[in-house]
Amino acid sequence: MKRFARWFAALLFALSFLPLSASAAGYTQTRYPIVLVHGLLGWDSIGPFDYWFGITDALRRDGAQVYVAQVSAANSTEVRGEQLLTYVKQVLAATGARKVNLIGHSHGGPTIRYVASVAPNLVASVTSVGGVNKGSAVADVIRGTVAPGTFSEAVLGSIVDGLAGTIAFLSGDSSAQVSTAALDSLTTAGAAKFNAAHPEGVPTTACGEGAYQAGGVYYFSWSGAQPFTNLLDPIDAPLGLVSLAFRGEKNDGLVGSCSSHLGRVIRDDYALNHLDEVNQVAGLVNLFETNPVTLYRQHANRLREMGL
Repeated sequence: MKRFARWFAALLFALSFLPLSASAAGYTQTRYPIVLVHGLLGWDSIGPFDYWFGITDALRRDGAQVYVAQVSAANSTEVRGEQLLTYVKQVLAATGARKVNLIGHSHGGPTIRYVASVAPNLVASVTSVGGVNKGSAVADVIRGTVAPGTFSEAVLGSIVDGLAGTIAFLSGDSSAQVSTAALDSLTTAGAAKFNAAHPEGVPTTACGEGAYQAGGVYYFSWSGAQPFTNLLDPIDAPLGLVSLAFRGEKNDGLVGSCSSHLGRVIRDDYALNHLDEVNQVAGLVNLFETNPVTLYRQHANRLREMGL
């Protein structure tokens, strides 16, 4: 019996050095590189602190080739889109790939849509996570309170530009920050104007799905719908308060669920808030919902199975 126990212990010790799952190898290995694009007031990394907290490493660990874009923390969708287009071309030149899979969070959703619209030959898929695809009630409230050209707009713009500039400096970015342009892009009216010029994947109904494929590009989206998810997260309480702007409409704290729809809607009701969608703050997310990192791994595998 003791001999068997020693043998069994040795077996367990040996198994501890094996991958957790044989199927994990190559699970996220997509055909084309994945490019992650941050939202408003976002960054790629500030020191050891990544915007995509734990997500990038998890995707790379199981085979994905992942690049993290840095565009203006605060600017119009079109300006951010042109910056991203330049970055995508750099990724393609560095890797020799023909296309990329774009995944954007929040304002990153419209930003990646811009690139797919103006250069569909460079994009295999677009995935919007909590994307502001039809505007945000929060942006509408702010713009309704702070009228263009007023002193209050100048003050607010100066404060937010300063914050965006600090984020950019800390992340090594030198691009211009224009928060009022970002605000206008994120309003319902601004989003409608953008969608008229770049309609690919956008639902034609109030809360339906959009075209699954347009111009050879596949479109996907998912989002959360629970503003408050973790008592330990210092951002949850403010998100819960801000969510009142939606007046009962299902939302993640900053974006309405229907506004997040693009192409194939994987789900719009995860028990996650807007920051949980990128595993923030520092992994303090809903313990009773699928972990956000798992959602990205599953989606990479989805793209892999589609040959993307």
